[in-house]
Amino acid sequence: MTFKKIGLDAMLTPDNCALILIDHQPFQANGVKNIDVGVMINNVVALAKTAKAFNVPTLLTSVLKDRGGDIFKQLTDVFPEQVPIDRTFINTWEDERCVEWARKAGRKKLVFAALWTEVCLAFPVIHALDDDYEVYFVTDASGGTTVEAHEMGIQRMVQAGAVPLTTIVFLSELQRDWAREGDAAKTAEIILEHGGASATALAWELQLLNAGKSA
Repeated sequence: MTFKKIGLDAMLTPDNCALILIDHQPFQANGVKNIDVGVMINNVVALAKTAKAFNVPTLLTSVLKDRGGDIFKQLTDVFPEQVPIDRTFINTWEDERCVEWARKAGRKKLVFAALWTEVCLAFPVIHALDDDYEVYFVTDASGGTTVEAHEMGIQRMVQAGAVPLTTIVFLSELQRDWAREGDAAKTAEIILEHGGASATALAWELQLLNAGKSA
């Protein structure tokens, strides 16, 4: 299946997508070599907070947690009511519970992030595409075992038809319009907590705005 990748219909909205976060666990993180692990964790937590702020259905899943460790607490704390699905399948899309969750979510656009990019991200992305989902994946909330492995995983998914994006793109795409002031406040909070250089710039801008109001 191919899906439209240009025009407004290609954009993610809070109402047309669901998020699946795969295997953000200690064992997998220990093998990540293409990105600083602290940065990756920061990004995936920001991704999860964005989904929660915009009411995007989100699934947490792990693999063999008794060996690989529980999903990072910073991530599960975003969804304290959720019991993550723990799998034996390397390919999340071979676990019927995960496929059924996506079906019940009722969204045709699926957004994935996972450890590792070349395996636990690429496999379900490619599989879900064949099930007629429009699939996106978040590169900086994922990580590979080498720079080459991460990049080859990305190339494989893009060649299969999936669309790459980053955490800040996901946030911006859901926000879309700064006139949505209620959402903008939540977006600003996430940027200030997790946005790195963007957070510094936003904090400075807010300081100037507040100074102008008091003048």
